[in-house]
Amino acid sequence: MRIAIIGTRGIPNHYGGFEQCAEYLSVGLVKKGYEVVVYNSHNHPYQQKEWNGVEIRHCYDPECKLGTIGQFFYDLNCIRDLQKGNFDIILQLGYTSSSVWSWLFPRNSVITTNMDGLEWKRAKYSKPVQRFLHFAEKLAVKYSDYLIADSTEIQHYLGNKYKKNATFIPYGAEMFENPDPAILNDYAIKAYEYDMLIARMEPENSIETILDGVVRTNNNRPFLVVGNTANDFGEYLKLKFAPFDKIRFVGGVYDMAKLNNLRYYSNLYFHGHTVGGTNPSLLEAMASSGLICSHDNKFNRAVLGDDAFYFSSAMDVAEHLRAVNKVDKVYEHFLANNTNKIKTVYTCENIVNQYASHFESIKLSKKKTQSIQPGKVEVALYLENA
Repeated sequence: MRIAIIGTRGIPNHYGGFEQCAEYLSVGLVKKGYEVVVYNSHNHPYQQKEWNGVEIRHCYDPECKLGTIGQFFYDLNCIRDLQKGNFDIILQLGYTSSSVWSWLFPRNSVITTNMDGLEWKRAKYSKPVQRFLHFAEKLAVKYSDYLIADSTEIQHYLGNKYKKNATFIPYGAEMFENPDPAILNDYAIKAYEYDMLIARMEPENSIETILDGVVRTNNNRPFLVVGNTANDFGEYLKLKFAPFDKIRFVGGVYDMAKLNNLRYYSNLYFHGHTVGGTNPSLLEAMASSGLICSHDNKFNRAVLGDDAFYFSSAMDVAEHLRAVNKVDKVYEHFLANNTNKIKTVYTCENIVNQYASHFESIKLSKKKTQSIQPGKVEVALYLENA
């Protein structure tokens, strides 16, 4: 089968969760014999036309000039290019800026969409934008032949609201097994003597709440904030917390070895995401043996269960920072249970296999549909809908 992956800035990953998913998924599918094309922004740092056996197609992305609205034109350019590709399946990762163009998808391709989280609930969006995103969600459900949910909570939501089945396929992560404390020298920190978070600078990621909690503590332990601060909220956070030397904004880090080591050697790793499904950065923290303090919501609890600390306020954050010392080893069962989940449930190999199985079931279903004799089409559709 020939498969296209759209909806990301591109691979290799230089941005976020969907890009990380597209990276390991595309390479894994190529190894299984699929032809895979991933669509990249024209200004992606990687400019070659092939990466680890994956074909790369660059499309013009005016986001750098127009801001967020540019994402809509980038998705439009990708979808228009799909017309040239003769793809069996188009995997759409997310829908926020692409579903308005759904009617332009090639008629001869099957569309399967990873629905991501509840985008219309994100605090960074105004009420009118949230209403639009709710509408975009409806369009994505309507125009997709198949749906994928990366969380059982999202799967239940889609079933209850739209009466449409979604295939549950979470994200995956690779186990981190070769720690190197030398990397800590780049950040002037010592093993287990700092706390941290990794996130995009968005209000719904609880960054301000976490840092308010850091300020409430009396210790001088460094707190690393990893993420690109080149947006309004990032600038606001840097200004607000500038008086506190222990809070260090280190910018975006995309070197996986550095990220894994930072998570591994941290005292507490904070995961503040409040909206969405199974977040890739959370799985990576688990795979890196991070001792996790997570925002208390059903999405995070569905992954972590009882194997983490939870917070809902700055006071909760401060209490955990005062009480928890990773070197005490009393929390080793948290680490062991979370790494076991990565090894048995959230492995990249498992996820690639599940996507491959999903695609093969689509292929089989398509063959059955094509085998129906012309005079029986209406009857078959009626029975299917019934």
